[in-house]
Amino acid sequence: MEIRLRPEVEALIRQDVECGPHQTVDEFVERAVALLHEQEAWLAEHRSEIETQIAIGYAAAQRGELIEGEEVRSRLNALKRTRSAEKPRG
Repeated sequence: MEIRLRPEVEALIRQDVECGPHQTVDEFVERAVALLHEQEAWLAEHRSEIETQIAIGYAAAQRGELIEGEEVRSRLNALKRTRSAEKPRG
């Protein structure tokens, strides 16, 4: 399979291979595809929950019940830490 990339994307990949844990461009691309596949599967699995949370947030916004940006960032960072701690190492 031949894949054509914009020069700037190719440069980013080469830079990441040089600086990162991947030994080859193929290894990097395989990992990137695997991560994207995992992400898409997770989103599909949690679609209903995501849609529900969006609806709840939109309804709150319509009622004027918004939270400040710094509070949003704080909550997201806490959620990331929790999920990172729960994620199995492997």
